[in-house]
Amino acid sequence: MEEVPLSDTGKAVRDELEARQAEQARQDSIVIANIGQSLVDASRAEARTYTLENEVIKVWVSSKGATVTNVELKDYKRYDGQPLMIYKEGTAKFDMELFIKRAYNFAQLNTEDYVFTEAEMTETPLPEGGFAQSLHLKLPVDAETGAAIEYVYTLRPDNYMVDFDINFIGMQEYTSNLTFFNFDWGATTLQNEKGYKNENMNTTLAYRYPGAKKIEQLGASEGHRGKEIKTKVNWVSFKQQFFSSVLIAREDFTADAVGFDTKSEGTGEIKDFSATFSVPYDPAQTSYRFQYYFGPNQYTIMRSYDMKLEKVIPLGGSLISWINTGLTINVFNWLSKFISNYGIIILILTVIIKLIILPLTYKSYMSSAKMRVLQPQLNEINERYPNQEDALKKQQAVMELYKKCGVSPMGGCIPMLIQMPILIAMFRFLPASIELRGQHFLWAEDLSSYDSVLQLPFKIPFYGDHVSMFALLMALAMFFYSRMTYKQTASAGPQMAGMKFMTVYLMPILMLCWFNSYASGLTYYYLLSQLFTMLIMYIIRYSVNEEKLLAKLQSNAAKADRSAATKKKSKWQMRYEEALRQQQQMQRQQQQKAYGGSQKTHTAKPQSTKNQPPKKRR
Repeated sequence: MEEVPLSDTGKAVRDELEARQAEQARQDSIVIANIGQSLVDASRAEARTYTLENEVIKVWVSSKGATVTNVELKDYKRYDGQPLMIYKEGTAKFDMELFIKRAYNFAQLNTEDYVFTEAEMTETPLPEGGFAQSLHLKLPVDAETGAAIEYVYTLRPDNYMVDFDINFIGMQEYTSNLTFFNFDWGATTLQNEKGYKNENMNTTLAYRYPGAKKIEQLGASEGHRGKEIKTKVNWVSFKQQFFSSVLIAREDFTADAVGFDTKSEGTGEIKDFSATFSVPYDPAQTSYRFQYYFGPNQYTIMRSYDMKLEKVIPLGGSLISWINTGLTINVFNWLSKFISNYGIIILILTVIIKLIILPLTYKSYMSSAKMRVLQPQLNEINERYPNQEDALKKQQAVMELYKKCGVSPMGGCIPMLIQMPILIAMFRFLPASIELRGQHFLWAEDLSSYDSVLQLPFKIPFYGDHVSMFALLMALAMFFYSRMTYKQTASAGPQMAGMKFMTVYLMPILMLCWFNSYASGLTYYYLLSQLFTMLIMYIIRYSVNEEKLLAKLQSNAAKADRSAATKKKSKWQMRYEEALRQQQQMQRQQQQKAYGGSQKTHTAKPQSTKNQPPKKRR
């Protein structure tokens, strides 16, 4: 066949193409010299995806970088009914960085740039029964010597923990000068709950120092948050409201820097997390063991791994957490064995708590009742000492009356203060309880989120764009309870009148705005708590005869008077009365000085004695 001569343009194109191919060949030879033919082939290989699966979790692993790309929790769904994904394609990253020696050069190797070309699935029988699935992915570094980096992922039956081992096979020649290698781990957490604001508020990064009983957190603020740690840690957790992904080191590693950036509402994402680590390298050590936890923030499950993973659940500080872990969770779990409706469980739990604190409630009411029946005598004392300078005398008289009648002014406050840790414990426990997630009760579709009975076409500042029925009923119950309490204590002193607007009207409105977007399980509990408290107060009120109570107090006062007439005063009482007398004397002196200075300022000057007749001497 006769060859057709090329035009000048065609020849120029051919020459340029040949030049590019020559340059590419030259670059390839440099790359091959630096990292070897095996890694060049791995960088150009086609990636494949493998899966590990058991009863509760499904994990997808890509051969590109041998990284986990997707994680599905099979027992849970998103708020919209879709499969719940902790990771999905494109949201997770894991890269190991190290330097390998090639002849006289050192080349940087990032595993995320290469396809692990050798793969094998194995099953290992377990002593307790069943099989453990293992995925072996190998990156050949030098095919001639057999040097390779191997990742092994192992998943056991009915388990949220994935073992992650890194094996250096025949790598001593290439890593003889290596002292550490680095991890770069990152993930974008997805919005899995109905309320973006509440989920974002409960999404943060946490980590644990070796042997520590507590964990450290970056906080749950919006925007950017980062921190340089530069110390050893056991694990780092990308913690969401109800689910977490945790990278765990069996022998600790050093976390260099951690941080997150908050995603905008409406994107379907919550936060971008990142964490970098350095792992000490020993040429004599060929295997490094790590683990992933992909699972729910469920206290019993996390605690079973004995790594303090359960500390990511916000159950409160030391005292509050002790109430939740020692009492609330145990009772909650025990009730759930017999009752499937969590609304009923919360009702029973409320009754149990009210029975536990019933003695404190009774004591608080009785203290208030004693103050109320003594009000006529307190009014007499106020009339007896109307002036400001007699404030100490009035205080002494009031305290003497309380002492004789056997009334403690703090008797109503202390029981209420003792109840506060329980209220705070429930405030912490219910919104963090994954057991309530997706549970229906009455009109609430999900007790872990707000119960919207009316969606507004606009957003009210500090309130929201929906109406929560449980929050509204809770605010109404608080209003009626505050009004009932105010009526019972309003006669205890005129100062209570100034608190009426705050306690009866303003507080219910503030609580309505605050709890409108909170978990409906929590607002339902507070509603029940208010209603049961009102019921108990009514029962106690009608069971207490205030006339008999007043007679008893008067009898106590009479006994105290008779005892005082025959009993010598104690040294403590004498010192107390002497201190009061000295204080009253100092107050009188200060008042006299102030009065004298005022007189000196306003007294008219005496008239001159000039031109007056001299006084006669006697």
